[in-house]
Amino acid sequence: MGINSSNTAKEIAAQPLLWQETYTIIVSKQKELAAFLNKALYFEDLRILLIGAGSSAYIGEVLQKGLQRKFGRVTEAVASTDLISHPSDFLINTQQPILMISFARSGDSPESLAAVDLANSSCENLFHLIITCNPEGKLAKNADPKNSYVLLMPKETNDKGLAMTGSFTSMLLAGILVSDLKRLDKNKEYVDQLTKYGKKILEKYDQRIKEVATLNFNRVVFLGSGPLKGIARESQLKIQELSDGQVVCKYDSFLGLRHGPKAVIKDSTLVVYLFSSDEFVNKYEYDLVRSINAQKEKLYEIGIGEIIKFKDEIDLDLSIEVADSNNIPEEYFAVCTVILGQLLGLYKSLNLGLSPDSPSVNKSINRVVQGVNIYKKS
Repeated sequence: MGINSSNTAKEIAAQPLLWQETYTIIVSKQKELAAFLNKALYFEDLRILLIGAGSSAYIGEVLQKGLQRKFGRVTEAVASTDLISHPSDFLINTQQPILMISFARSGDSPESLAAVDLANSSCENLFHLIITCNPEGKLAKNADPKNSYVLLMPKETNDKGLAMTGSFTSMLLAGILVSDLKRLDKNKEYVDQLTKYGKKILEKYDQRIKEVATLNFNRVVFLGSGPLKGIARESQLKIQELSDGQVVCKYDSFLGLRHGPKAVIKDSTLVVYLFSSDEFVNKYEYDLVRSINAQKEKLYEIGIGEIIKFKDEIDLDLSIEVADSNNIPEEYFAVCTVILGQLLGLYKSLNLGLSPDSPSVNKSINRVVQGVNIYKKS
């Protein structure tokens, strides 16, 4: 992988190995995790909240529907930034059992800590599953062993760069695996396939993505369906963070873009399609591709998918299917698709003369958010 020596570059490249390490950790903690989760899942009226801020919140958006299906309990993705300002909208019934799954790279963000405190003071029957990359973070250290389980990610996932990369994908994979502990042996096949996909993106398409980053675009639109919509949201954040806001991005579903947001596509816009592996969903997705191609305004189009059927309709296709392999479930595929956005952000940052590890020239954004006051509601 011919990229520079920044921490961000190294952390992007390390992800396939981190996914294998994450799987190994989940296997080693399988019995402990199952015992903890079974205490919560004993309650049929259990409500599951997926909590995080920024990229960590988007993990919940990717996971929400899959976890709800597998656990058979109402599951909501709630940004901690929403919960602390409007706690009564989310912590409604003090009697209802709640499993709060918190995702955090540092575990020191004030909103993440405040969300846990609010839940502790509002809920009588509460369980905390804390998935974090930092054993020294306050979220991990302050966890009450009576009702909490702390799941630590591999040490290298605690990214040193500003942008979450390995931390995002590893915590996302951990969430997928935790929701399906009884099938870990089968899921090893998916993790292995995912690892191959990640390596293929990094090895085969790295240079081509670097070339795209040199194009004169100041807008990027990421489109995804189902769990890939959450990946689209995370991808657009990566570009904006790493370009220091010089490139403004938008995300949406393929169908949602038609209802007004399509107007943002101009001749300086890069359009990125995150294609589903579901043929039914593809029908809607490729309809939109044709619609965008019918208009003159757009600069360049990229598509990523396990199999891309209409390669002649986009400028660059990242078809990442590996020979002699079967498609993997969409939530697993989602984990590797974000590498495209990470690489685009990295290379655009370098193209703009910025430092990928610390691209914010005026220090308006930081690795751990600063300047947030937490207030108590009277």
